[in-house]
Amino acid sequence: MSKKRVIVGLSGGVDSSVAAYLLQQQGYEVIGLFMKNWHDDSVTISDDCPWLEDSNDAVLVAEKLGIPFQTVDLSEQYKERIVDYMFAEYQRGRTPNPDVLCNREIKFDVFLEIALSLGADYVATGHYCQKETTQLNKKTVYRLLAGADANKDQSYFLCQLNQAQLARTLFPIGGLQKSEVRKIAAAQGLVTAEKRDSQGLCFIGKVSLPDFLQQKLATKKGDIVQVANSHPMYAAKAENTPTDLAKEFTYIPEDGTVVGTHNGAHFFTIGQRKGLAVGGTKEPLFVLATDVEKNIIYVGEGKDHPGLYRRALWIEQADVHWIRPDLALDLPMDVMARIRYRQPLAKARLHQEENGMYLVFEEAQSAIASGQFAAWYIANECIGSGVIG
Repeated sequence: MSKKRVIVGLSGGVDSSVAAYLLQQQGYEVIGLFMKNWHDDSVTISDDCPWLEDSNDAVLVAEKLGIPFQTVDLSEQYKERIVDYMFAEYQRGRTPNPDVLCNREIKFDVFLEIALSLGADYVATGHYCQKETTQLNKKTVYRLLAGADANKDQSYFLCQLNQAQLARTLFPIGGLQKSEVRKIAAAQGLVTAEKRDSQGLCFIGKVSLPDFLQQKLATKKGDIVQVANSHPMYAAKAENTPTDLAKEFTYIPEDGTVVGTHNGAHFFTIGQRKGLAVGGTKEPLFVLATDVEKNIIYVGEGKDHPGLYRRALWIEQADVHWIRPDLALDLPMDVMARIRYRQPLAKARLHQEENGMYLVFEEAQSAIASGQFAAWYIANECIGSGVIG
């Protein structure tokens, strides 16, 4: 009987390196594939060339393991599906999540198609999450579970995957701790054993997001308006229905005092603290809202400022995604949810409406930003997600 073929997305990092090794040990025919996702000379990524360094490390790992290796250039699809989308969203004053999009649009779509065309039975990545297969009404259902390492769990980044994608995906390191992964890499003499985890934009490398955005979006001076914690609108907010709870505060310049200037409202996001360059306050200032039409940023003092908090969010029906479609009929539903990576899961309830869905938290959440993804769980299983409206 021939071996099952797995194509591993070798990124040049320790996690995917160990994923390839473990699969090899489990008896799979393993092929390494490196995704090159950027070569747009009009946007400088950084002075060094991280993708080249990563590619070289991926080659060395493949040689060490004795597996076939090749590079695929996905930069055209990456620009079209991720970068252009990011710029468009920021220009609208929204906050997209490139890592979630990368997984949905590139790793588990374009890359998966390429792998299948090469005769793969599965693709595999170095994500810290787990997959479980179960039978429901004589039908196979795939469950996306959190990684065993609570500090590294990456299920949030995979919250837009579907059953067809999970059917073809393996997560070899999902049941391990990061420390165990590094030990395995060191024991096998893999060049990536001590390599630091990558920082910066997904697939692009070490560039910071503001630097990246400023090369495509024009700078434009505008006012920073500070709104007092005691503004009457916070006391007056109704909290009777999900609609009330999800409603954002609407600001006008008269709601506060001009305390500084910025280079473009579209460079900022709700909850942001860095980059405001305004001093003289006892506690740090946080972005409460951005108005990209009038080019104004509204800020408040302190992480407990009432303008930062809301108890609910809205997701348009077209942006609701179920990893487990069989559970979508059980609404309203009590879930655990998060609105950003590494945020602890919080108790919440899903309410279905005609045109979309409300996610109502038991306790108010800080910095709910439109364009980001909310993901919801039952226990340690991610069952769905949606783009915050």
